[in-house]
Amino acid sequence: MTDQGRPPSFARVSLGVVMSAREANLLGNIHGGEIVKLADSTAGAVAQRHSGGPAVTAALDEMAFLAPVHVGDILRTYAQVNWAGRTSMEVGVRVEAQPWNDPSIETVHVASAYFVFVAIDADGAPRQIPPLVIESADEVRRGREAEIRRAHRLAKKQEIETSRAT
Repeated sequence: MTDQGRPPSFARVSLGVVMSAREANLLGNIHGGEIVKLADSTAGAVAQRHSGGPAVTAALDEMAFLAPVHVGDILRTYAQVNWAGRTSMEVGVRVEAQPWNDPSIETVHVASAYFVFVAIDADGAPRQIPPLVIESADEVRRGREAEIRRAHRLAKKQEIETSRAT
């Protein structure tokens, strides 16, 4: 592990895929699970790059679907680290779609997701990762919002554990 921090731009990744009938659900739209899978793959590449080694999905904190994706759309994912702790990080993913055959049609923001990854060593144990070096006001906002999601996730876990103990 390097002691130097890394900016979000170091690990930023984008992927693009043309959606086919194979990914469609019974309504003829692209199945939400296919979109989650592509978002997770993109986020995983970001986590691997930032941490400098293997990282595994620990949680899908939130996935908001905003518009349907259709067969023939080009689905693009954009991801970056929003927050980094000692061994874990939040990776935000933005998903956009555009018809494959008409670039004049405006790209549509179809989903957003927040994944939590934990960097692991060869034995599968958590390992330390580089800190995140913030470079812009947008990255400050992303980090602040990631900390809110983390606090809610931890509070919910604590509340459930307390409830189970009684």
